[in-house]
Amino acid sequence: MRSQTNYIQLAFIAFLLSCFVVSLTHASNEVGESGDDHADPHREPSLCEVCKYLTNELRERLDETGKTHEVLETGYRIDQKKKRKEYKKSELRLIEAVNDPHICEKILEYNIHAERKGSLRFAKGRSETMSTLHNLKDKGVKVELGIPYELWDTPSAGVADMQRKCYKIVEEFEEDIEDWYYNYQDMDLTNFLCKDKVLKSNDQECLAEVWTGKEKVAGASTEEKGETEVEKPPKKKSKKTKKAKNKSKGDEGTEDATSTKGTDETKRDEL
Repeated sequence: MRSQTNYIQLAFIAFLLSCFVVSLTHASNEVGESGDDHADPHREPSLCEVCKYLTNELRERLDETGKTHEVLETGYRIDQKKKRKEYKKSELRLIEAVNDPHICEKILEYNIHAERKGSLRFAKGRSETMSTLHNLKDKGVKVELGIPYELWDTPSAGVADMQRKCYKIVEEFEEDIEDWYYNYQDMDLTNFLCKDKVLKSNDQECLAEVWTGKEKVAGASTEEKGETEVEKPPKKKSKKTKKAKNKSKGDEGTEDATSTKGTDETKRDEL
């Protein structure tokens, strides 16, 4: 009876250990996968990255119109006194900043810079790799990316996904954006909207990332769109090389002539 009880206990312990090993292996795989994904410059844009660049663009657009001293007058009845309001505090300014054109269209100006770390991979302008490839093609080098040349600078799938998520944030947090505009403009928009409203406490790391020129990925891949094949054009022979070859041929001809002349003189002496 006791041996049977011990057997059951041992079997139960073995079962618990096997469950623990399986769960540990699963957790390890998840960590590995997430680590690899985080290192992929073409990974899906995070909510933190989307909100960060959305607020950057909105703040820049508002800064462009915030320096004006224009005053708006409202009220269209003859017997009604018109109300005066500063444009920089008006609803019209906010509507134009968000929708004219829509602020999320600015996201399509970004490209993925594979050589940069974290959220800094999203930046305007061509990446170092694409600039190099364009320069090579301009010099006549054959470059194959697997896509037509006309599509080299089109927004990538990651940028298009970021724009889609941008529209969603603007739609879902429209009231919070208005609340900031009318009541809390003295607060940083990124902190107010992203840190306090949109993001969870464990997904705010990208907000502190600032580009200084040093945040680059060691050994970053030189391929950003498809497979890159570079075929160098044949080197043109310089004029100096041609002259050297011609001179060499001339010297050889002179030596042959001299040798022939010497042979003829020897035969003549023998005669």
